[in-house]
Amino acid sequence: MGVTVAIHIPASLETVWEAVADLASHVEWMADARRIDFQTTQRAGVGTRMKVLTRIGPFTATDVIEVTGWDPLRRIAVRHEGLFTGGGEFRLDAVAGGVLFTWSEQLTFPSSLGGRVGAWMAKPVLQWLWRRNLNRLRQRLTLV
Repeated sequence: MGVTVAIHIPASLETVWEAVADLASHVEWMADARRIDFQTTQRAGVGTRMKVLTRIGPFTATDVIEVTGWDPLRRIAVRHEGLFTGGGEFRLDAVAGGVLFTWSEQLTFPSSLGGRVGAWMAKPVLQWLWRRNLNRLRQRLTLV
């Protein structure tokens, strides 16, 4: 299942990158991320691994994430392991008046959660949630 959401953030590319590159702070703007526990000593860059406790409604899961791409001021790519598998990417593009932040995920749902049917049902919820997360980040960055 593929999900992509995007938002315009009226801030400099450097400001948005600083917030996105601070992986530990994602719990502050991602409503579904409850806790991040790093599995590596490094906290940024390719090879960084972390366990992320997520909660969506009554459902909780621990997502194991490894950073697979790190292009400063441009993108962060990750691989998901655990209950949900697949890959994702945060992409930043400088545009007039700020930054276009695009969040893309390609996830596989386990059969215990309905597989492809469960993914189809979850897609609009995830789109709403991730759009809300990006709005929270935009609000956080533009109130500074």
